[in-house]
Amino acid sequence: MLRAHEEQVVTRWAQSANAPRDELLELYRAILGALEQGGDHADLRGLLTELSRSRARAGYSPAETSKAVFGLKGALYEIVVADADTEVLRGFIRFARLIDDLGLFTFEAYAEAREKIIMDQAEQLLELSTPVVKLWDGILAVPLIGTLDSARTQVVTEKLLETLVETGAEHAVIDITGVPAVDTQVAQHLLKTVFAARLMGAECVISGIRPQIAHTIVTLGIEFGDIVTKTSLADALAHAFKRSGVQVSGRPATHVTVRAERD
Repeated sequence: MLRAHEEQVVTRWAQSANAPRDELLELYRAILGALEQGGDHADLRGLLTELSRSRARAGYSPAETSKAVFGLKGALYEIVVADADTEVLRGFIRFARLIDDLGLFTFEAYAEAREKIIMDQAEQLLELSTPVVKLWDGILAVPLIGTLDSARTQVVTEKLLETLVETGAEHAVIDITGVPAVDTQVAQHLLKTVFAARLMGAECVISGIRPQIAHTIVTLGIEFGDIVTKTSLADALAHAFKRSGVQVSGRPATHVTVRAERD
């Protein structure tokens, strides 16, 4: 019956599932192939997994994705009822159970694919939020904004070390002006990044130490040891210039003469 009514079933299935007919036709024939091979669903499950991934990337909901599979039962049921044969009805019940299992598998595959997409997007956002900027020959800057956690610190450390290798820089400025608060965990993350850079032969300066952050660090008893800290990025850059042997001269002073006139 599945073979004889393929055109009719697939057409009705595509209408009810609101899905491309060619896509459903390929899935329909894969189901027939699995039935003829005695229940080997490896290829069929692979096809459903790819269907779930493509729909997850396209923005379909998990319900819409799984309903595309469940819709086959409704498309076939109209033909089964018209036949009114007891053996055919029994076969349809067994077939419906198979479709239920495939629909649940599709739902699970969609959830895994969606979770993978979200994780990839989160990693991309982490990389975008932790740029490593070249300020000068041999001097890098890592401006940090927002809260630091273990995952983000790992990205910061990896990007900083990669850039140190690429540029051969010997100085790095880690600016925490945009970090709202510094606690013990944030301080430990900063120290790990500094120590990792030292192993690469680079000296790190931490800038953006505001009075509130300095007070918090002292209250928590956090010790940065011999790590240089500065209040602003400009001060840290001046320190890096001095350590690298670069002399910076300011503009000549401008003198303004004010003369008062009597009435």
